Amino acid sequence: MAVLLRSTSAAASTAGPSSALLATTFRRSRGCLLPRAAPQRRLYVARASAQPLEVCAKESITIPGRLGDCPFTQRVLLTIEEKHLPYDLKLVDLANKPDWLFEINPEGKVPIVKLEEKWIGDSDVITQALEEKYPEPPLATPPEKASVGSKIFSTFIGFLKSKDPSDGTEEALLNELTSFDSYLKDNGPFINGGIISAADLSLGPKLYHMEITLGHYKNWSVPDSLSYVKTYMKERERGVDWRMEGLDAKVCRMAVICT
Repeated sequence: MAVLLRSTSAAASTAGPSSALLATTFRRSRGCLLPRAAPQRRLYVARASAQPLEVCAKESITIPGRLGDCPFTQRVLLTIEEKHLPYDLKLVDLANKPDWLFEINPEGKVPIVKLEEKWIGDSDVITQALEEKYPEPPLATPPEKASVGSKIFSTFIGFLKSKDPSDGTEEALLNELTSFDSYLKDNGPFINGGIISAADLSLGPKLYHMEITLGHYKNWSVPDSLSYVKTYMKERERGVDWRMEGLDAKVCRMAVICT
């Protein structure tokens, strides 16, 4: 049983129905939905009726009108969803950036979010600002766990770019994934134990991009021996669905190489 947290007016009008599927959250315990505490439910109801956040994100370059590939945008949207905040999503064609984008962000980059009448860029800055302004539910990862899995994405990009099978980039990625697998075995199912935290919302979309891109370009997948990583990547019944419907491997590769 899935609970769709929300679809936004902008998402419905500019991004099509698929964007609302980006952050479908599943919460289960022994097959039942976990009940929310009454005060927390009231808080979420109040937020749902509040002024929506304005979010600008990349538009798909293969399917106009749909949310584009970007693990950093996914991270921001998943954080907003986990915080149960309403938002209006505006898609931006990055191949033909509009003038208004540079007026609100001179760098012309997305994602950007308008928070307290100020436009904020960079997924690290955005998610931290959201955590400070909306501390419930808490998503902060304990400092001693915040760097877990943090080298996986960079080693993935190194392997993706590599043209020499013997240059050690595949081994470097496997070493990072093996280390993460061992961590999850002892501390999982998520980075902060049994609960989703900001670190998962950052790493999850990156792992999904890794899976799609390396499968397409190198016919490579996470070894079955890394069972805890495999489970983590599929851990959607107790966590968040960080998949992006219709993700295009070629577009995904362009995104990560430019990162």
